[in-house]
Amino acid sequence: MTTEAIKTRTYGNWRRPRKAGLGSFGLIGTVGVFGGLVVILLASLFSLQAAMVVAMPIAAVVGPLAIRTQDGRNVYNVMALRVGWSRRKSKKQHLYVSGPLSTRPGGRFRPPGMLSKVTMLEGRDPYDRPFGVLHHRYRNLYTVVLGCEPDGGSLVDPDQVDIWVAMWGDWLSRLAHEPGLRGCSLIVETAPDPGTRLATEVLTRISPGAPPAARAVMEEVVDRYPSASSEMNTYITLTYGLAGGNKRGKAEILTDLSLRLHGLLIGLVGAGGGSAEPLSAERIAEVVRVAYDPAVAADVLDVRAQHGGTGLEWADSGPAASLETVNAYHHDSGVSRSWLLTLAPRGTVRSSVLRSLLEPAQDIRRKRVALLYRPIDPATSAKIVESDRRSSQFMATSTRGMVRARAASEVEAAEQTAAEEAAGAGLVEFSMIVTVTVDSADELADANVTVRNLLGATRLSMRAADRMQAAAFSCGLPAGILPWEQTMIPHELQEAL
Repeated sequence: MTTEAIKTRTYGNWRRPRKAGLGSFGLIGTVGVFGGLVVILLASLFSLQAAMVVAMPIAAVVGPLAIRTQDGRNVYNVMALRVGWSRRKSKKQHLYVSGPLSTRPGGRFRPPGMLSKVTMLEGRDPYDRPFGVLHHRYRNLYTVVLGCEPDGGSLVDPDQVDIWVAMWGDWLSRLAHEPGLRGCSLIVETAPDPGTRLATEVLTRISPGAPPAARAVMEEVVDRYPSASSEMNTYITLTYGLAGGNKRGKAEILTDLSLRLHGLLIGLVGAGGGSAEPLSAERIAEVVRVAYDPAVAADVLDVRAQHGGTGLEWADSGPAASLETVNAYHHDSGVSRSWLLTLAPRGTVRSSVLRSLLEPAQDIRRKRVALLYRPIDPATSAKIVESDRRSSQFMATSTRGMVRARAASEVEAAEQTAAEEAAGAGLVEFSMIVTVTVDSADELADANVTVRNLLGATRLSMRAADRMQAAAFSCGLPAGILPWEQTMIPHELQEAL
């Protein structure tokens, strides 16, 4: 009798892109250090006092680049965040009021912040299904939102799970070949089920001649089941920067996007996405409306079940009022707090690493986990992996002592990434935003503990998005807001810092 060892497939080898630098300095800091030394040496040819006068401002400018927080930000990053928050607060930009009684033109409830200049278009896909397109006018970007009903992982063979993970990776790698694609996001939203859908499905099907006992049992099931159940919604956003978008008409742009949906939806089904379809403009507006005002979730479901739709438009999907504080975002009937990913799990993980984070949490009105992906084209991927190889080799040769073991591990990971990229694998940058919404500010302390416990099981390192809670809340919505498209400093320059 022979036994066969069961092997569980693991995943990992993700690394943070980093430019070559001296110690904790980035590329710009290293150039500043060596350039400053040259200037100081030239000044010392005149006198020691001149060298000291030149060295002091150079040290004051370059020194903060070497002081970093636990999540890798330098002093300038922290100062820029605090100065930006102070400016927004002094200009009252952290306050928002909309509606007929506000001073905003039109008297409608438009979404605030980065969503204020977004408009909605709607087209038809090859199957004549309506799909909404969010037009980000300030960046000339177009976002399509897909709704999925993923297959659960319970009672599924490990081989099938491995296939789903492989197909999901293949789907992400194919996004690098999508013309004009700027980014993709996967949002998993969980909330307690208000019971409207179950009541509509069950009570309307009870026969008038049913026995009283059977009717009482069904009514009791409808009454008690929602208290222990939850709803889970999955959305995928695809944001495009189409060539010639300013010169092309709306009909041409909608036709271009509709022709791309079929292949993307088929790939999602193969990756375990279950039933996937594009969301209409009305459905996108409903999702955003419920996110800003969780108390209307039951009403939206009830109206949709009775009338087949709500008639809600994008211009009315925002909150009536909102207030951003240092550590929270108050909006209509909810108070939200968001966390940003700072470090992926070290070592290897299994395919179920995010299961505890994605599952519904008690005492939390709504929870959204947004995975942000930035596909990189093959030509740029080759340059990045080669740059990472040189940077890791430089760090390994310039470090000593106990840090050398970690540097050697970085070299090994960079070599493996370069080999996989040369074999045809895609390169994708990713991040994560976790947003929880509760009923009042008094419940934020308990929500912080809950999120901390969930993150401990996933081995993720995250920090609260303090002083930018409103922006993080918007990026976590299925509206196609890409953080790297909102910064004033180019992405490459930020990495060099």
